[in-house]
Amino acid sequence: MRMSITAMAGAAVLALANIQPAAAADCGRVTIADMNWASAEFAAYIDKIILETGYGCEVELVPGDTMPTSTSMMEKSEPDIAPELWINAARTALDRAVAEGRLIYAAEILKDGGVEGWWIPEYLAAEHPEIKTVEDALKRKDLFKNPEDPDRGAFYGCPAGWNCQLTTANLFRAYKGEEMGFELIDPGSAAGLDGSISKAYERKQPWIGYYWAPTWILGKYPMVKLDFAVPHDKEHWNSCTALAECDNPKMNSWPKSEVYTVVTPRFAKSSPEGMAYLKKRGWSNKVANEVLAYMSDNQYTGEDGARYFLEKYPELWKNWVSADVAAKVKKAL
Repeated sequence: MRMSITAMAGAAVLALANIQPAAAADCGRVTIADMNWASAEFAAYIDKIILETGYGCEVELVPGDTMPTSTSMMEKSEPDIAPELWINAARTALDRAVAEGRLIYAAEILKDGGVEGWWIPEYLAAEHPEIKTVEDALKRKDLFKNPEDPDRGAFYGCPAGWNCQLTTANLFRAYKGEEMGFELIDPGSAAGLDGSISKAYERKQPWIGYYWAPTWILGKYPMVKLDFAVPHDKEHWNSCTALAECDNPKMNSWPKSEVYTVVTPRFAKSSPEGMAYLKKRGWSNKVANEVLAYMSDNQYTGEDGARYFLEKYPELWKNWVSADVAAKVKKAL
C-alpha cells in the first residue's frame, strides 16, 4: 500500500527526532567549571553555547575555583572541563595527572598567558616615551607625586592578603623604591586599586603600580606594562621573591602565568569533535580585557559576555569549528 504524503512527512519527522537524541547522547552530559571570576565565567558560557548548539551536548555549569576544581578533576574526574585553569598554582600535581592519563591539557586559552606586573597609563607612556623600565619610572618621583606627601612618589601596591602583596613588596625593595623617594601604598582592596586607576584616568594624572590581566580595568583603561629589565629567575622567585621572609630580594620579573583549558579523558572520548574544538579555542588578553570592560560597563553576566563575544568576534571563533557547527551556533544566537 502506497504511503500518503502526510504519513511520509510524519515518518520523516519521527526519524529526525530519533536521530537528534542519538547525536546528543554521543556527547552526553558535560559538566563545565564556572569559576568565580569574570574572564573564566564568560569562557564557561562560550563553551556551553558552542558545545550545546554545535555538538549536541547536555551542558551543566558547576561552581568552581582553581584549587578545588583541579583537585576534584584529578581525584574524581569531575567536572569534565575547566575552561580557564591557572595551572601554575598546581603545576606539579596537574602535570603528573596528565602524564598518568587522568587529565588532558587542551588549548592555552590565554594565548599570551596571564599577566602580572607594574604599569603606567597609556597616555603617560605616550607623553614620556623615555619611561620604559621600572628603573626609568622610579627615577621620576616628581612625576608620580603622592597626594598625601608631595615630596614623595606614590606607588600603588597589591591589596593586603593577596600573594602579589609579597612579590610586589619584595620587588619594591629590590628596585630600591623607598630609596628613590617612593611610598608603597596599600590600596586596601581590589576596588581601592581599581578606583585609584579610574581616578587617575579621569583626571589624566600620572599613576604607577601593580595590576594584572585579563581584567575589565585594562580593557577600559589602557595601560603599558613596564619592563623589569631582567629575565625571570625562577629559583630566586621561589626562594625569596614570593616569600614573606625575603632578606635580600634581587631584581626579578614575574613569570608568565600559563592558563590552559583542562579536560577529562571521558569527555575527550565521548566527543572527539568537541575535544578538537577545545584544542583550538583561545584568545589574547586584549580580547579578554575588551569583553570584560563591556561586561562591567553594562553590568553583564558571564552568559551576556559570551554572547557579546560570539557576536563581535566571529572571525576568531569560526576558526575553531567546522562551517556546519559555526552555522548552528550563529543560528542559535
